[in-house]
Amino acid sequence: MSSNKSCRKCNDKYVVTDQEINFLKKLDLPEPTICPVCRARKRWSLRNQSNLYKRKCDFTGKEMVSLYASDSPHKVFAEDVWWSDKWDPLDYGKDFDFDRPFFEQLRELQLDVPRRGMHQDGTNENCEYITFGMGNKNCYLAFACFNCENTFFSFFSLMSRESVDCLLAINSELVYECIHCQSCYRSSYLKNCTNCTDCYLMEDCSNCQNCIACKNVTGKQYYIYNKQASKVEFEDFKKQLDNGLLVDEYEKFNKWKLTIPNRFAHIIASENCDGDYIYNGKNCHNCFGILIQGAEDSANCQMSGAQAKEMFDCSMAGQGSELIYEMQATSGAYHSAFVNFCRFSKFVYYCDCISNCEECFGCTGLSNKKYCILNKQYSKDEYLLLKDKIVKHMKETKEWGENFPLKNSPFPYNDTLAQNYYPLTKDLAKKQGLSWKEPKETKIIKQTMIVDQNIEKVGKEILDAILVCKDCGKNYKILPQEYRLYKMMKISIPKSCPSCRYNNRINQFKIGKLYDRSCMNKGCSNKFKTAISADQPETVYCEKCYQKEIL
Repeated sequence: MSSNKSCRKCNDKYVVTDQEINFLKKLDLPEPTICPVCRARKRWSLRNQSNLYKRKCDFTGKEMVSLYASDSPHKVFAEDVWWSDKWDPLDYGKDFDFDRPFFEQLRELQLDVPRRGMHQDGTNENCEYITFGMGNKNCYLAFACFNCENTFFSFFSLMSRESVDCLLAINSELVYECIHCQSCYRSSYLKNCTNCTDCYLMEDCSNCQNCIACKNVTGKQYYIYNKQASKVEFEDFKKQLDNGLLVDEYEKFNKWKLTIPNRFAHIIASENCDGDYIYNGKNCHNCFGILIQGAEDSANCQMSGAQAKEMFDCSMAGQGSELIYEMQATSGAYHSAFVNFCRFSKFVYYCDCISNCEECFGCTGLSNKKYCILNKQYSKDEYLLLKDKIVKHMKETKEWGENFPLKNSPFPYNDTLAQNYYPLTKDLAKKQGLSWKEPKETKIIKQTMIVDQNIEKVGKEILDAILVCKDCGKNYKILPQEYRLYKMMKISIPKSCPSCRYNNRINQFKIGKLYDRSCMNKGCSNKFKTAISADQPETVYCEKCYQKEIL
């Protein structure tokens, strides 16, 4: 029943599985014509979450911070205005024209209807420079963070406080440069760690305390490079790191850890799953999800899935959802497909930025609406009849079953997460008809002070200093609240700007492709799917062999 196909975009071969075919029949959708990677690239091209601009609100004329630059073709409202009753998205409703393609008409509607300036949900206090977050307090450049406090330059953190430069720090405090860590305290440079306190330079460790430079270690105290040390040895080493040597040791640790076996995938308490970072899942395939917890019967999803069922080809989506397909930034959705930014809606198709809607098709900016097409209100019978005619029209134009075209993205390609995960050159993007944001030319100022690696020797004069990023060469500054945490945690002033640090973390999280490999432990022939390709230097073990390596 499964079918082999060739992607019409990249020509790569891919398989539409029995699981996917059965799912698509429930939504009356055709099999996809492009591979899972090209599908994901489309979804990520709809999301800019970290490139912010100063511009004016198109309603009030007041200055604001926005995801949209001042030269964007879209109308943009400040969050408080967008959610108010000062305007009505139904005022922009259009009749459907059967002489024109659907996506062309939807694009025109998207250009007419005002867009949200920052996508800040719920209540946030003193968090002007955050996006896609809620319940936060005193946060800065924290993207898709929830219920966090004093969190800076981070992405996808939950219930954490006093943290800097993290990617998915859950229920953690006083953490720095941590990736996918849960319930950690007063620790730096951790990756895939749980319940670790006063730990530094650790990977795939749990329930540890006072450890430095360890990998695959659990329940240990006073361990250094996977060997038992005394309390005095630990404190002496930690003192050296506090004196400014932590960054240098990080480089040494990264080389050393290549000698230690890697787990083929982080799939915990799950049944019949493949991908990476899947927790309590069942029948989830090709899923890469730091929020895949309790997901069932799903495939081709990324950073998605808490308590979701039958979710296919979704990104940053799925919480409490069921029967959803090709959706981005979605929660509480049911029986819906091809939707960008959807909250608590059902039976919606080809919609953009909607909440609490039902039976809507080709709409944008709607809340609490029902039976709308291209933002025009219809009766139930009128809606159902017209929707069926539009679907028939889209089948004839070969648009039905396809997601928003890349060129319909509201953002320049290089402003989106697609550029992080599926990078293009400017020339190639232009060749594909994609918009591209030219970097603003800024005068680079020579660094105004030499910064000591020992944070104890760095005074408040750093707050007035202009620094130069060692990676991109651009200027950046240190914030007072950032400086306070560096002092508290004894962290050296970073030599890279926030943007380069952010990109470095994003690039460490592999999503979107699995490789068929065999266990590299001598004498073992177990096979598995892993996100670690054969040309990477890591040694990869199957789960059985990996468990034997844990100290």
